[in-house]
Amino acid sequence: MVEINVHVTRADQAADPYFYVPVDIPAGTTRIDVAMSYPKADDCIIDLGMLDPRATDYPTAAGFRGWSGGARDRFFVATDDATPGYIHGEIQAGIWKVMLGLYKVPSSGADVLVTVVFNSAPRELLPPPARTFPVRHGAGWYRGDLHCHTFHSDAAGSPELLHAAAKQAGLDFLAIADHNTITQRRYFHPHSSPELVFVRAMEVTTAVGHANVYGVDDWIDFRMTKAEHAHTLSRLVREHGGLLSINHDKPTIQWDYDLPQIDCMEVWQSHWMAWNWVSLGRYQERLASGLKISAIGGSDFHQPARLMPEGPLVLARPTTVLWLYELSEDAILAAMKAGRGYVTESPNGPHLALTANGEPMGSTTRGEVIAEAQTKRAEGDTLAWIDATGVLATETIGAEDWTGRFTGCPKTFLRAEIIAAASRERLMAEFSAALQGRSLPWQLQGVDMANQPLRRAISNPIYLD
Repeated sequence: MVEINVHVTRADQAADPYFYVPVDIPAGTTRIDVAMSYPKADDCIIDLGMLDPRATDYPTAAGFRGWSGGARDRFFVATDDATPGYIHGEIQAGIWKVMLGLYKVPSSGADVLVTVVFNSAPRELLPPPARTFPVRHGAGWYRGDLHCHTFHSDAAGSPELLHAAAKQAGLDFLAIADHNTITQRRYFHPHSSPELVFVRAMEVTTAVGHANVYGVDDWIDFRMTKAEHAHTLSRLVREHGGLLSINHDKPTIQWDYDLPQIDCMEVWQSHWMAWNWVSLGRYQERLASGLKISAIGGSDFHQPARLMPEGPLVLARPTTVLWLYELSEDAILAAMKAGRGYVTESPNGPHLALTANGEPMGSTTRGEVIAEAQTKRAEGDTLAWIDATGVLATETIGAEDWTGRFTGCPKTFLRAEIIAAASRERLMAEFSAALQGRSLPWQLQGVDMANQPLRRAISNPIYLD
C-alpha cells in the first residue's frame, strides 16, 4: 500500500484543472485499488480518474484507464474486471497517474489523501467485448434517444435498467453517452440487437462545455484546457470516423469553447421547459450564418436505481426520429449526419416530416420552394415555417393526420416547428404533475411557464443553394 498526501490550490487549478499523482506500479501486478479522501464541500469538489504509463500529454491516444468524475471516491482496475467507468486489461509496470480533476477548490486549497493498493494474485487477462453489428431490415421512421447515462458515470442505475427503460419506451435505438468514459460498452456491445440497436457514444465533459462523440469505439481524450482545444476534439473525432455534437448549449452548461467543425447540435435536451428555447435560438443563429448542422435531441436521462414509469421527465423525452434505409448503427449515424429526421417531445409525440421540391430534410434545393410538412398527432396546434430571417408563416394544424404547405423563396434554409396551442394546457399540467409538488426545476420562473412557447416537434432544415 502507498499513501500520498497532496495539497492542491487554486493556482494549480488555474495552471491545469487536471492534477496528476504518480504511482510506481511493479511488474506482475494484476489489480490496483485506489481511494481518495478530501474535505468535500460545496466549494471543494475533486474528480477522480486514472492513466497508465502509455498516456502522454493532451491529447493522448492511449493509456486511459478510467474516469468517474465526482461520482466515486474509490475504484479498482484489474486484468479481468474493473469498477464501472474504468477499463480492465493488462497492467503495465511503470508510472501510473491518478487523475484529480480540480473542479472546485476553496481559497485555502485542499488536502487530498490518495491511497493505492496493488497485488499480484493470479487473475485472467480478459479482452474488452467485441462490437456487434445488428441490423433490422426495412426502410422507415425509427425512434431513439441520443443522450443518456448509467452508473458507468454519474447515474445510479445499471445498464440493465436503462435497457429495460428503452424497451418500455418502445425505442428502436439508444446512444449511451456516459461522461468521459466508454466502459458502458462492456454491457451494450454484446446486448445490441435488431430489436434495440445501441449506438456507441461518449460525452466529453468539461467545466465549460459538453459534447457527444458518436460512432467511435476508442476513448477520446476529454482533457481540454484551452478554447482552441475544441478544434483538436473535432479533429480527433473526424480521424476516428465519428460524429461530433455540441450538447445543451444553454444555461447552466453552455458551450464556451470556440465552435469547431461539428456534425450535429443537441437543440433539445430534457423537457422543453429546461431552457431549450436558448439552445434552439443559438442553433437558429448558426444556421442563419450559413452553417449546415443537423438538429438532434436527447433526454440526458440519468437512469435511477429503479425502473421509472413513463412520463414527461424520463428517457426519450425528447425523442429523435430518423428516416433509415435499415435499422443499424451505420444507418443511424449516416442519417444523423445528413439531418434526415426531426426531434419530437416523446416516442409518441407529433410526427413532422418536411420536404421541399420533393427533397427530404437535410437536402439542398434551389429556386422557389414548394414545401410540405406532414404532421400527425398535433391537431389544433400551430405549424410554423422558419428561415434565416425568422418565422415566415404559421397555420393551425387541422387534423390528426394533416399536411401543411408553403410556397416562397426562403433565405438560406427552411425548417418547421410544431408549437403547442390546443395541447398546451394538457402538456403543462402533465409537467407540473411530474414534479410531484417540488418547486420548479432549472431555475425556472412562473413567467417562463406562462409565456414561453412550448415546442412539440422541430424538423431538420432543408438548405437553399
